[in-house]
Amino acid sequence: MDIKKDFDKKEVLQLVTFRLGNEEFSLDILRVQEIIRHMDLTRVPRTPEFVDGVINLRGRVIPVLDLRKRFGLPADEKTNDTRIIVVDVDDRTVGLKVDAVSEVLRLPSDTVEPPPAIVTGAESEYIKGVGKLDGRLLILLDVAKILSRTERDALGGVALNAVA
Repeated sequence: MDIKKDFDKKEVLQLVTFRLGNEEFSLDILRVQEIIRHMDLTRVPRTPEFVDGVINLRGRVIPVLDLRKRFGLPADEKTNDTRIIVVDVDDRTVGLKVDAVSEVLRLPSDTVEPPPAIVTGAESEYIKGVGKLDGRLLILLDVAKILSRTERDALGGVALNAVA
């Protein structure tokens, strides 16, 4: 992937940053519908391990993914800082459970570099790049690639099965 093709040099990215453990990640703010406090989940049988369950958000049933599990990180207890970032992925609404939401920031695109070669591959295609800001490194995620097409289709079924 060529980062220079993905971003215009003069572009300023607006990102929502969040933590998973000690790592700081970010998503394009245009993909984020809202950020909510963690709420009780309804578990749905026979779903992938990284699907924590579904929530009822103002009458809409939304599957919630635990990004720690999705990225192969050790599980962590829910805290007062735990949040669900509600995003759009290919016309599907999905919640992403994270340890804490840090801030919304603006990052010049010329400070974004491609991910190091050692982390590229099929399992990390959702990493757009690594941004540098005030001595911090931010991992930029491509929310559309966090799930494969098959997983996105299956999640649509999770929401429907939870309602039935």
